[in-house]
Amino acid sequence: MKKLSKRVENIAPSGIRAFFDLVLGMKDVISLGVGEPDFTTPWNIREKAIYSLEQGFTTYTSNKGLLELRQRIALFLKHRHSLSYDPEQEILITVGVSEALDLALRAILNPGDAVFIPEPSYVSYWPVTYLAGGKPIYLPTSKETGFKITAQQISDKVKHNTKALILNYPSNPTGASYTKKELTDIAKVVLKKNLLVISDEVYDELTYDYSHTPFASLKAMKKNTIYLNGFSKSYAMTGFRLGFACGPKEVIAAMTKIHQYTMLCAPIISQLSGCEALKNGLKSVDQMKNEYKRRRDFIVDGLNNLGLDCFKPQGAFYVFPSIKKTGLSSLEFAQKLLRQEKVAVVPGTAFGPSGEGYIRISYAASFENIKEALSRLKDFLKSCQRS
Repeated sequence: MKKLSKRVENIAPSGIRAFFDLVLGMKDVISLGVGEPDFTTPWNIREKAIYSLEQGFTTYTSNKGLLELRQRIALFLKHRHSLSYDPEQEILITVGVSEALDLALRAILNPGDAVFIPEPSYVSYWPVTYLAGGKPIYLPTSKETGFKITAQQISDKVKHNTKALILNYPSNPTGASYTKKELTDIAKVVLKKNLLVISDEVYDELTYDYSHTPFASLKAMKKNTIYLNGFSKSYAMTGFRLGFACGPKEVIAAMTKIHQYTMLCAPIISQLSGCEALKNGLKSVDQMKNEYKRRRDFIVDGLNNLGLDCFKPQGAFYVFPSIKKTGLSSLEFAQKLLRQEKVAVVPGTAFGPSGEGYIRISYAASFENIKEALSRLKDFLKSCQRS
Protein backbone atom coordinates (compact mmCIF):
# COMPACT_ATOMS: atom_id res chain seq x y z
CA MET A 1 0.00 0.00 0.00
CA LYS A 2 1.29 3.44 -0.98
CA LYS A 3 1.29 5.71 2.04
CA LEU A 4 1.27 9.12 0.37
CA SER A 5 -1.26 11.02 -1.69
CA LYS A 6 -0.33 11.29 -5.36
CA ARG A 7 -1.27 14.95 -5.32
CA VAL A 8 1.18 15.68 -2.52
CA GLU A 9 3.91 13.61 -4.17
CA ASN A 10 3.47 15.60 -7.38
CA ILE A 11 4.14 18.93 -5.66
CA ALA A 12 7.71 20.17 -5.37
CA PRO A 13 8.83 21.81 -2.10
CA SER A 14 8.74 25.60 -2.02
CA GLY A 15 11.55 27.04 -4.10
CA ILE A 16 12.05 29.76 -1.50
CA ARG A 17 12.34 27.40 1.45
CA ALA A 18 14.53 24.93 -0.45
CA PHE A 19 16.97 27.71 -1.29
CA PHE A 20 17.03 29.17 2.21
CA ASP A 21 17.94 25.83 3.70
CA LEU A 22 21.35 26.68 2.22
CA VAL A 23 21.50 29.88 4.28
CA LEU A 24 21.01 28.17 7.64
CA GLY A 25 24.22 28.10 9.64
CA MET A 26 26.08 30.56 7.39
CA LYS A 27 27.63 33.54 9.18
CA ASP A 28 27.57 37.20 8.06
CA VAL A 29 24.91 36.62 5.41
CA ILE A 30 22.82 39.60 4.30
CA SER A 31 19.41 38.12 3.63
CA LEU A 32 17.32 39.94 1.04
CA GLY A 33 15.13 36.96 0.42
CA VAL A 34 12.44 36.56 3.04
CA GLY A 35 9.17 38.38 2.35
CA GLU A 36 8.73 39.70 5.86
CA PRO A 37 8.77 43.29 7.15
CA ASP A 38 11.93 44.15 9.06
CA PHE A 39 9.89 46.45 11.30
CA THR A 40 8.66 45.32 14.70
CA THR A 41 4.88 45.31 15.06
CA PRO A 42 3.86 48.84 16.22
CA TRP A 43 3.85 49.19 20.00
CA ASN A 44 0.14 49.96 20.41
CA ILE A 45 -0.71 46.68 18.66
CA ARG A 46 1.77 44.69 20.76
CA GLU A 47 0.45 46.38 23.90
CA LYS A 48 -3.09 45.33 22.96
CA ALA A 49 -1.91 41.73 22.63
CA ILE A 50 -0.18 41.84 26.01
CA TYR A 51 -3.13 43.48 27.76
CA SER A 52 -5.59 41.03 26.16
CA LEU A 53 -3.58 38.13 27.54
CA GLU A 54 -3.42 39.74 30.97
CA GLN A 55 -7.22 40.15 30.88
CA GLY A 56 -7.61 36.44 30.26
CA PHE A 57 -8.66 36.43 26.61
CA THR A 58 -7.51 32.87 25.90
CA THR A 59 -10.64 31.20 24.49
CA TYR A 60 -12.01 30.18 21.12
CA THR A 61 -14.01 32.71 19.14
CA SER A 62 -16.86 32.23 16.69
CA ASN A 63 -15.77 30.26 13.62
CA LYS A 64 -16.35 33.42 11.61
CA GLY A 65 -14.10 35.40 13.96
CA LEU A 66 -14.82 38.10 16.53
CA LEU A 67 -17.80 40.16 15.48
CA GLU A 68 -15.97 43.30 16.66
CA LEU A 69 -13.13 42.60 14.21
CA ARG A 70 -15.50 41.85 11.34
CA GLN A 71 -17.33 45.08 12.07
CA ARG A 72 -14.07 47.05 12.12
CA ILE A 73 -13.02 45.50 8.80
CA ALA A 74 -16.40 46.43 7.28
CA LEU A 75 -16.07 49.99 8.59
CA PHE A 76 -12.47 50.30 7.38
CA LEU A 77 -13.31 49.09 3.87
CA LYS A 78 -16.33 51.39 3.71
CA HIS A 79 -14.32 54.47 4.68
CA ARG A 80 -11.17 53.54 2.76
CA HIS A 81 -12.59 52.17 -0.48
CA SER A 82 -16.40 52.68 -0.40
CA LEU A 83 -16.78 48.89 -0.24
CA SER A 84 -19.81 47.57 1.65
CA TYR A 85 -19.71 44.12 3.29
CA ASP A 86 -22.09 42.65 5.84
CA PRO A 87 -19.93 41.67 8.84
CA GLU A 88 -22.41 38.93 9.76
CA GLN A 89 -22.49 37.10 6.43
CA GLU A 90 -19.84 38.41 4.05
CA ILE A 91 -16.62 38.47 6.12
CA LEU A 92 -14.56 35.56 7.50
CA ILE A 93 -11.49 35.89 9.73
CA THR A 94 -8.73 33.41 8.80
CA VAL A 95 -5.30 32.29 9.97
CA GLY A 96 -3.39 34.50 7.58
CA VAL A 97 -4.23 35.19 3.93
CA SER A 98 -2.73 31.79 3.05
CA GLU A 99 -5.61 30.01 4.77
CA ALA A 100 -8.11 32.36 3.13
CA LEU A 101 -6.72 31.44 -0.30
CA ASP A 102 -6.89 27.72 0.46
CA LEU A 103 -10.48 28.00 1.72
CA ALA A 104 -11.58 30.05 -1.28
CA LEU A 105 -10.21 27.55 -3.78
CA ARG A 106 -11.63 24.53 -1.96
CA ALA A 107 -15.00 26.26 -1.66
CA ILE A 108 -15.42 27.04 -5.38
CA LEU A 109 -13.56 24.34 -7.32
CA ASN A 110 -14.81 21.07 -8.73
CA PRO A 111 -12.30 18.53 -10.09
CA GLY A 112 -10.79 19.79 -13.34
CA ASP A 113 -11.91 23.42 -13.02
CA ALA A 114 -9.21 25.68 -14.47
CA VAL A 115 -7.74 28.61 -12.55
CA PHE A 116 -5.69 31.35 -14.22
CA ILE A 117 -2.53 32.35 -12.35
CA PRO A 118 -0.49 35.35 -13.61
CA GLU A 119 3.15 34.33 -13.53
CA PRO A 120 5.74 34.89 -12.05
CA SER A 121 3.49 34.28 -9.06
CA TYR A 122 3.57 33.76 -5.32
CA VAL A 123 4.80 30.23 -4.67
CA SER A 124 1.62 28.83 -3.11
CA TYR A 125 -0.90 29.65 -5.86
CA TRP A 126 -0.12 26.71 -8.12
CA PRO A 127 0.16 24.02 -5.39
CA VAL A 128 -2.93 25.13 -3.45
CA THR A 129 -5.00 25.22 -6.65
CA TYR A 130 -3.78 21.73 -7.53
CA LEU A 131 -4.46 20.38 -4.02
CA ALA A 132 -8.03 21.73 -4.25
CA GLY A 133 -8.60 19.63 -7.38
CA GLY A 134 -8.23 22.52 -9.79
CA LYS A 135 -6.15 22.82 -12.95
CA PRO A 136 -3.63 25.68 -12.63
CA ILE A 137 -3.07 27.60 -15.88
CA TYR A 138 -0.21 30.08 -15.98
CA LEU A 139 -0.64 33.43 -17.74
CA PRO A 140 2.98 34.47 -18.42
CA THR A 141 4.14 38.06 -17.97
CA SER A 142 7.50 39.75 -18.49
CA LYS A 143 9.32 43.02 -17.89
CA GLU A 144 8.13 44.11 -21.33
CA THR A 145 4.49 43.81 -20.18
CA GLY A 146 5.22 45.44 -16.82
CA PHE A 147 4.74 41.98 -15.26
CA LYS A 148 0.98 42.44 -15.78
CA ILE A 149 -1.62 40.35 -17.53
CA THR A 150 -4.04 41.94 -19.99
CA ALA A 151 -7.74 41.61 -20.62
CA GLN A 152 -6.97 40.21 -24.07
CA GLN A 153 -4.68 37.56 -22.62
CA ILE A 154 -7.48 36.33 -20.36
CA SER A 155 -10.06 36.39 -23.15
CA ASP A 156 -7.81 34.38 -25.48
CA LYS A 157 -7.20 31.63 -22.91
CA VAL A 158 -10.71 31.13 -21.47
CA LYS A 159 -12.20 27.69 -22.07
CA HIS A 160 -15.41 25.97 -20.98
CA ASN A 161 -13.81 24.72 -17.75
CA THR A 162 -12.22 28.04 -16.69
CA LYS A 163 -13.62 28.94 -13.27
CA ALA A 164 -11.46 31.60 -11.70
CA LEU A 165 -8.58 34.04 -11.90
CA ILE A 166 -6.15 34.62 -9.03
CA LEU A 167 -5.11 38.26 -9.08
CA ASN A 168 -2.35 39.45 -6.73
CA TYR A 169 -1.48 43.14 -6.67
CA PRO A 170 0.82 44.68 -5.70
CA SER A 171 2.54 41.46 -6.68
CA ASN A 172 4.86 39.11 -4.92
CA PRO A 173 7.48 38.66 -6.46
CA THR A 174 7.57 41.57 -8.94
CA GLY A 175 5.97 44.47 -7.08
CA ALA A 176 3.81 45.19 -10.14
CA SER A 177 0.37 46.66 -9.58
CA TYR A 178 -2.56 47.80 -11.73
CA THR A 179 -4.18 51.14 -12.41
CA LYS A 180 -7.94 51.46 -12.16
CA LYS A 181 -8.15 51.58 -15.98
CA GLU A 182 -6.18 48.32 -16.33
CA LEU A 183 -8.37 46.62 -13.73
CA THR A 184 -11.54 47.89 -15.39
CA ASP A 185 -10.47 46.33 -18.70
CA ILE A 186 -9.86 43.00 -16.95
CA ALA A 187 -13.21 43.29 -15.14
CA LYS A 188 -15.08 43.58 -18.44
CA VAL A 189 -13.68 40.24 -19.59
CA VAL A 190 -14.31 38.65 -16.19
CA LEU A 191 -17.96 39.73 -16.39
CA LYS A 192 -18.37 38.63 -20.00
CA LYS A 193 -16.82 35.20 -19.36
CA ASN A 194 -18.54 34.80 -15.95
CA LEU A 195 -15.32 34.16 -14.05
CA LEU A 196 -14.68 34.39 -10.32
CA VAL A 197 -11.73 36.48 -9.17
CA ILE A 198 -9.75 35.63 -6.05
CA SER A 199 -8.08 38.96 -5.41
CA ASP A 200 -5.11 38.79 -3.03
CA GLU A 201 -4.48 42.38 -1.99
CA VAL A 202 -2.39 41.85 1.14
CA TYR A 203 0.13 44.51 -0.01
CA ASP A 204 -2.56 47.10 -0.81
CA GLU A 205 -1.40 49.69 1.73
CA LEU A 206 2.13 49.47 0.32
CA THR A 207 1.26 51.05 -3.05
CA TYR A 208 3.57 53.93 -3.90
CA ASP A 209 2.80 55.72 -7.15
CA TYR A 210 -1.01 55.79 -7.33
CA SER A 211 -4.01 54.85 -5.23
CA HIS A 212 -4.82 51.18 -4.80
CA THR A 213 -8.15 50.09 -6.30
CA PRO A 214 -9.73 46.93 -4.83
CA PHE A 215 -11.04 44.69 -7.60
CA ALA A 216 -14.34 44.25 -5.77
CA SER A 217 -14.92 48.02 -5.88
CA LEU A 218 -15.20 48.02 -9.67
CA LYS A 219 -18.63 48.15 -11.29
CA ALA A 220 -20.50 44.80 -10.98
CA MET A 221 -17.39 43.04 -9.61
CA LYS A 222 -18.33 42.58 -5.96
CA LYS A 223 -20.52 39.57 -6.73
CA ASN A 224 -17.71 37.97 -8.76
CA THR A 225 -14.86 38.68 -6.35
CA ILE A 226 -13.44 36.94 -3.28
CA TYR A 227 -11.41 39.72 -1.69
CA LEU A 228 -8.46 38.56 0.45
CA ASN A 229 -6.43 40.73 2.77
CA GLY A 230 -4.65 40.63 6.10
CA PHE A 231 -2.40 42.27 8.63
CA SER A 232 0.98 40.62 7.99
CA LYS A 233 2.59 43.02 5.53
CA SER A 234 1.12 46.49 6.04
CA TYR A 235 1.04 46.29 9.85
CA ALA A 236 4.19 44.13 10.25
CA MET A 237 2.15 41.42 11.99
CA THR A 238 3.41 38.27 10.25
CA GLY A 239 3.61 36.19 13.43
CA PHE A 240 0.05 37.07 14.44
CA ARG A 241 -1.24 34.98 11.49
CA LEU A 242 -4.32 37.08 10.84
CA GLY A 243 -6.16 37.45 7.54
CA PHE A 244 -9.67 37.82 6.25
CA ALA A 245 -11.88 37.10 3.26
CA CYS A 246 -14.82 39.13 2.00
CA GLY A 247 -17.23 37.96 -0.65
CA PRO A 248 -20.71 36.80 -1.63
CA LYS A 249 -22.48 35.32 1.39
CA GLU A 250 -22.84 31.85 -0.18
CA VAL A 251 -19.08 31.70 -0.85
CA ILE A 252 -18.18 32.95 2.64
CA ALA A 253 -20.61 30.38 4.12
CA ALA A 254 -18.88 27.59 2.17
CA MET A 255 -15.44 28.79 3.24
CA THR A 256 -16.62 28.98 6.85
CA LYS A 257 -17.88 25.41 6.65
CA ILE A 258 -14.39 24.18 5.70
CA HIS A 259 -12.73 26.51 8.21
CA GLN A 260 -14.83 25.21 11.13
CA TYR A 261 -13.79 21.62 10.44
CA THR A 262 -10.10 22.36 9.93
CA MET A 263 -8.78 25.53 11.60
CA LEU A 264 -11.81 26.33 13.81
CA CYS A 265 -10.86 29.99 14.39
CA ALA A 266 -7.98 32.44 14.35
CA PRO A 267 -6.28 33.10 17.72
CA ILE A 268 -8.33 35.48 19.86
CA ILE A 269 -5.30 37.58 20.87
CA SER A 270 -4.42 38.11 17.21
CA GLN A 271 -7.99 39.13 16.46
CA LEU A 272 -8.07 41.67 19.30
CA SER A 273 -4.74 43.03 18.07
CA GLY A 274 -6.25 43.34 14.60
CA CYS A 275 -9.01 45.50 16.05
CA GLU A 276 -6.36 47.83 17.47
CA ALA A 277 -4.47 47.91 14.17
CA LEU A 278 -7.57 49.02 12.26
CA LYS A 279 -8.51 51.53 14.95
CA ASN A 280 -5.13 53.21 15.53
CA GLY A 281 -2.58 51.74 13.12
CA LEU A 282 -2.62 53.77 9.90
CA LYS A 283 -0.05 56.33 11.10
CA SER A 284 2.47 53.51 11.63
CA VAL A 285 1.58 52.03 8.23
CA ASP A 286 2.31 55.36 6.53
CA GLN A 287 5.66 55.66 8.30
CA MET A 288 6.70 52.16 7.19
CA LYS A 289 5.42 52.79 3.67
CA ASN A 290 7.49 55.97 3.32
CA GLU A 291 10.62 54.09 4.38
CA TYR A 292 9.91 51.24 1.95
CA LYS A 293 9.49 53.79 -0.85
CA ARG A 294 12.85 55.37 0.02
CA ARG A 295 14.50 51.94 -0.09
CA ARG A 296 12.75 51.06 -3.35
CA ASP A 297 14.04 54.16 -5.11
CA PHE A 298 17.56 53.56 -3.80
CA ILE A 299 17.79 49.88 -4.72
CA VAL A 300 16.23 50.29 -8.18
CA ASP A 301 18.74 53.04 -9.02
CA GLY A 302 21.56 50.96 -7.54
CA LEU A 303 20.71 47.84 -9.56
CA ASN A 304 20.31 49.77 -12.80
CA ASN A 305 23.65 51.50 -12.19
CA LEU A 306 25.24 48.06 -11.84
CA GLY A 307 23.85 47.12 -15.23
CA LEU A 308 21.08 44.85 -13.97
CA ASP A 309 17.96 45.96 -15.79
CA CYS A 310 15.41 46.52 -13.03
CA PHE A 311 11.69 47.20 -13.36
CA LYS A 312 10.47 49.84 -10.89
CA PRO A 313 7.79 48.20 -8.73
CA GLN A 314 4.63 50.10 -7.90
CA GLY A 315 4.13 48.39 -4.55
CA ALA A 316 5.02 45.67 -2.02
CA PHE A 317 8.70 45.44 -0.99
CA TYR A 318 10.36 43.44 -3.76
CA VAL A 319 12.41 44.16 -6.87
CA PHE A 320 12.78 41.64 -9.68
CA PRO A 321 15.90 42.56 -11.66
CA SER A 322 17.06 40.74 -14.79
CA ILE A 323 20.38 38.87 -14.46
CA LYS A 324 20.31 37.57 -18.07
CA LYS A 325 23.40 39.58 -19.08
CA THR A 326 25.55 37.46 -16.73
CA GLY A 327 24.86 34.29 -18.69
CA LEU A 328 23.98 32.48 -15.45
CA SER A 329 20.67 30.83 -14.71
CA SER A 330 18.64 32.29 -11.87
CA LEU A 331 19.55 29.40 -9.58
CA GLU A 332 23.26 29.54 -10.48
CA PHE A 333 23.33 33.29 -9.89
CA ALA A 334 21.66 33.03 -6.47
CA GLN A 335 23.84 30.13 -5.35
CA LYS A 336 27.12 31.76 -6.45
CA LEU A 337 26.16 35.13 -4.95
CA LEU A 338 25.46 33.40 -1.65
CA ARG A 339 28.68 31.40 -1.65
CA GLN A 340 31.01 34.16 -2.86
CA GLU A 341 29.54 37.31 -1.32
CA LYS A 342 27.15 36.00 1.34
CA VAL A 343 24.12 37.81 -0.04
CA ALA A 344 20.90 35.78 -0.12
CA VAL A 345 18.31 36.43 -2.81
CA VAL A 346 15.65 34.15 -4.34
CA PRO A 347 16.01 32.61 -7.82
CA GLY A 348 13.24 33.86 -10.10
CA THR A 349 12.34 30.30 -11.06
CA ALA A 350 10.91 29.79 -7.55
CA PHE A 351 7.95 31.80 -8.88
CA GLY A 352 7.37 29.90 -12.13
CA PRO A 353 8.99 29.43 -15.55
CA SER A 354 8.77 33.14 -16.48
CA GLY A 355 11.07 33.87 -13.55
CA GLU A 356 14.09 32.42 -15.33
CA GLY A 357 16.65 35.15 -15.90
CA TYR A 358 15.51 37.13 -12.84
CA ILE A 359 16.06 37.16 -9.08
CA ARG A 360 13.77 38.44 -6.34
CA ILE A 361 15.29 40.86 -3.87
CA SER A 362 13.36 41.99 -0.81
CA TYR A 363 14.01 45.52 0.39
CA ALA A 364 12.32 44.76 3.70
CA ALA A 365 15.81 45.09 5.16
CA SER A 366 17.71 47.95 6.76
CA PHE A 367 19.04 50.71 4.52
CA GLU A 368 22.56 49.86 5.67
CA ASN A 369 22.18 46.20 4.71
CA ILE A 370 20.80 47.16 1.30
CA LYS A 371 23.80 49.44 0.71
CA GLU A 372 26.26 46.74 1.75
CA ALA A 373 24.46 44.13 -0.37
CA LEU A 374 24.73 46.37 -3.46
CA SER A 375 28.46 46.77 -2.79
CA ARG A 376 28.90 42.99 -2.56
CA LEU A 377 26.77 42.53 -5.67
CA LYS A 378 29.06 44.92 -7.53
CA ASP A 379 32.08 42.77 -6.59
CA PHE A 380 30.21 39.65 -7.62
CA LEU A 381 29.35 41.03 -11.06
CA LYS A 382 33.01 41.95 -11.60
CA SER A 383 34.01 38.36 -10.85
CA CYS A 384 31.38 37.14 -13.32
CA GLN A 385 32.95 39.31 -16.06
CA ARG A 386 36.41 37.87 -15.33
CA SER A 387 35.30 34.23 -15.44
